[in-house]
Amino acid sequence: MNAKVLTLNQNYEPMSVINVRKAIVLLYLGKAELIAAKDGLELHSVTMTMPFPSIVRLAVYVRVPFKKIILSRKNILRRDGHRCLYCGRGDVPLTVDHVLPLSRGGEETWENLVSACVKCNNKKGDRTPEEAHMPLRRRPMRPNHVTFISHFVGTLDDRWKPYLFLH
Repeated sequence: MNAKVLTLNQNYEPMSVINVRKAIVLLYLGKAELIAAKDGLELHSVTMTMPFPSIVRLAVYVRVPFKKIILSRKNILRRDGHRCLYCGRGDVPLTVDHVLPLSRGGEETWENLVSACVKCNNKKGDRTPEEAHMPLRRRPMRPNHVTFISHFVGTLDDRWKPYLFLH
């Protein structure tokens, strides 16, 4: 019952990922319709059988304000795939590093914060990556909510890919 279900707005825009229990409640109450089910899996109650949901679409359009992803340590690590952006290791404890150090005018922004292992963070110190001869594996950027859905879930159900624009 803790499996993930992709929730689409009435216009098929991806909104969020919910657990199966919440999806079943939405389906039962008629607030959502089943778009895709997991092959061969069903949920049984005393009086009914229901396909195991993978994607549901809301019956009524929900106006959602611009989805801003909160800048936090957890979300930076999630954006970077829980890997150090300097050496690429993911099997060690990670910290958050300022690409341009705060003492040099760096800011707390998506574009200036990256995941770093303790060893790389200490080696880089109060320098820029260029000064420390430690290039970043990729440029840090602000994630959008669709990208974040795919990173949050981990292993994606192939049925979700057309809705998340991941063909």
